[in-house]
Amino acid sequence: MFDSKFLGLIATGFLETVYMTVSASLISYIIGLPLGLFLSVSRPEGIAPNPGLNRFFGTVVNLLRSVPFVILLVAAIPLTRFVMGTSIGSSATIVPLVIASFPIVARSVEASASSVRHGVIEAAQSMGATNMQIITRVILREAVPSLITGAASSLITVLGFSAMAGVCGGGGLGSIVINYGYYRGETGIMYVLIVILVIMVQIIQEAGARLSVKADRNTKNNN
Repeated sequence: MFDSKFLGLIATGFLETVYMTVSASLISYIIGLPLGLFLSVSRPEGIAPNPGLNRFFGTVVNLLRSVPFVILLVAAIPLTRFVMGTSIGSSATIVPLVIASFPIVARSVEASASSVRHGVIEAAQSMGATNMQIITRVILREAVPSLITGAASSLITVLGFSAMAGVCGGGGLGSIVINYGYYRGETGIMYVLIVILVIMVQIIQEAGARLSVKADRNTKNNN
């Protein structure tokens, strides 16, 4: 079971999983970070209230978050084929991963941005800071520890989604678990891969916690 061929398979699956998780997470943050900030500042109590757009984008985010990933994975096949030219493989899986993940990122960023103390924001406003200056120099700066914690949680969520993508030929460790652990009944291989995924989650969680604590100390020292 643990011959060189199997070890090579695990190595390939691991690299594919890292590739899918990191790529999808980066793209999700490119979309979700500004969207989450907008949802925060456009609330009725935000610095730039806009109930109409806030409700619209909030509804879109909620609708996408409510769709189970396995269903979204299948529903996104036409779009995936259009964008990537294929619906299978690790690269193709990035499309549904992003669709499923950026709403989660947006809500996480919104929560982090909304947790910034109003007193700090009001002090910046009293000094004549513009809304963009408040967002970039106050809200983002103060929310860094919370943003890091949210990023770790989002990364773990994307990792879990990438494993589920193996059901539809998504590649990575999830695909190996399905093909060998489920279809071929090789439970030993399945358990080994599950342990690898658990270890990856623990590493991400621990790294996120440490970075968040460090960022929190730096923020307090700067204040």
